[in-house]
Amino acid sequence: MGILNLTPDSFSDGGEVRSVDDALRRADKMIAEGADMIDIGGESTRPGSKPVSPENEIARVVPTIEAIARRFGTPISVDTTKAEVAKSALEAGAEIVNDISAFRFDAGMPTVVANCKCGVILMHSRGQFDTLHATPAAQDIFEDVTADFRRSIAIAHEVGIADHAIALDVGIGFGKTLEQNLALIGGIGHLRAKLPEYPFVIGTSRKSFIGKILGGAPVDQRLEGSIATAAIAAYNGVSIVRTHDIKETSAALKIVDAICGRS
Repeated sequence: MGILNLTPDSFSDGGEVRSVDDALRRADKMIAEGADMIDIGGESTRPGSKPVSPENEIARVVPTIEAIARRFGTPISVDTTKAEVAKSALEAGAEIVNDISAFRFDAGMPTVVANCKCGVILMHSRGQFDTLHATPAAQDIFEDVTADFRRSIAIAHEVGIADHAIALDVGIGFGKTLEQNLALIGGIGHLRAKLPEYPFVIGTSRKSFIGKILGGAPVDQRLEGSIATAAIAAYNGVSIVRTHDIKETSAALKIVDAICGRS
């Protein structure tokens, strides 16, 4: 899953894509480098970010989704927590909703997903928008993640979202300590054993915990760490890796698949 941020303030690539033409060029490059899907977001969730109105978020993402959907056959996901934005994005050509709140922020999101019969990624996070990175970590992160997934899945079932439409993201970096991030990457098989019906997603690309491990490495010097975490997660059974660095990550994952005997 290639990351395409249409935000001025994302932690890694904010402001790099300034127009629909920029986005089309970026999408073309991502696909050529091995992206199987493109995740498009119009609101940053980095530490200290400010919320964006639904109108502004729609204005950022919908023209790009329409343009990419017309030109390419690659599936598009929209990275949003707002039902209004999700509905507009799905009407524009997106096929998946990537909700970092796992239905916690907008009670209307499950109905939108159910009505559109699209895919949905439910990500574990803690706190509200302005406290996503400041909420105290759970005492038992595996128990907390499992309970949150089951809560979100129950909501999905209530509105008729099928299991085959659901994927689960452990939410690396959201309300978790460095040690908990590492434990989840290395032990994601434990979660998969508890929820075997669902594919798992992981997004570690360029995140701050990698910088901490690498002695304070800045965002543009976290490639090797990002690839290492993606490879370990994939080896442990993650189905979708969300990344900024498509070419390098794709190559690493091909090696993992070969080792695991996956085609």
